Amino acid sequence: MSDLHNVDQNGAVVTVKRVTLADVARRAGTSTAVVSYVLNDGPRPVSEALRARVNEALDDLDYRPDRIARALRRPSRWRQIGLLIPDVTLPLFGALVGHIEVEARLRDHLTLIGNTGYDPERELEFVGAFADSGIDGLIVVGGANGAATAKLCAQNRIPIVWVHNNRDHVDAHVIGADHFEAGALATRHLATAHHRSDIVFVGGFTSEDVQHGDRETVAQRYAGYASVVGTAAARQIRTDLTPAGAYRAVSRYLADNPTPGGIVIGTYGQAAAVLRAITDTGARIPQDISVVGFDGDRTNTYGQLVLTTVQQPIDAIARVALNAVLSTHSATDESPLAIDVHLDLGETCGCRPPMS
Repeated sequence: MSDLHNVDQNGAVVTVKRVTLADVARRAGTSTAVVSYVLNDGPRPVSEALRARVNEALDDLDYRPDRIARALRRPSRWRQIGLLIPDVTLPLFGALVGHIEVEARLRDHLTLIGNTGYDPERELEFVGAFADSGIDGLIVVGGANGAATAKLCAQNRIPIVWVHNNRDHVDAHVIGADHFEAGALATRHLATAHHRSDIVFVGGFTSEDVQHGDRETVAQRYAGYASVVGTAAARQIRTDLTPAGAYRAVSRYLADNPTPGGIVIGTYGQAAAVLRAITDTGARIPQDISVVGFDGDRTNTYGQLVLTTVQQPIDAIARVALNAVLSTHSATDESPLAIDVHLDLGETCGCRPPMS
């Protein structure tokens, strides 16, 4: 049996002896064959009382199947983790993939990546395939099928860590930025630094508005926005979180209402469409409308205007997630962790003059 490579609280890799079937059998007071029957759901039946005893021993010892020894499918140096991402084309998620893959490789783990598109069925398909391939831990970014994914990982005794948000599994702890504070920070900047008193929020967060999108995060950011402007003054331009949806909704709003002094855009994926909708009406950014968004792509600052954004510390989120999924205790035992965000000043709020 190979040993486990785990990470202590300082990020150092330590080696821990792997719990074996014999260890579990001794704890449960039974044979290794019975433990195997419980793990594999056969081929011989096991009484409910004995099954409960074995499962208790498995939990007490935090047993993880040695899939490397079982499959003999890759060099002994490398283990594997799974990483589920909703959309690798978005800068935030692409950056997370890059940081997690590098961190995992430094710890002798290869990363299997699945692009879920916020599709619950696709997410579960990836989890099943990753379990069959022998992953030793799973990181789910933007989970769309939390309860079913958690159940499948529990059945396969795979540690799981949730990052960014988690749909359909509200009691799960999530590692990610403080999205409430992000919404409040964006709005405070417009209200305080630019003295904008009429600020509108763009983005949808109900199941009616959004099916395959980051609606949980948008809801938290909207709550932060509303905490600054006040519930009575809060106004939302509801969208389905697509660029086309944002363009249509913002265009309609600006045609039917007085020009707002500021706009907070709930997701980066809609930012370009919102800026286009504003300028197409003849309004000027930032002279007439100051704009702040989230999770901007700082590798590309050559658009018509550089967006002012609230940024998440991607490197810290990736490091904490890897520490959690590779730790010696259950990753779900940790308290929820909201990581601080910061404001990255661009041209759309009025803090920086446009590039000449």
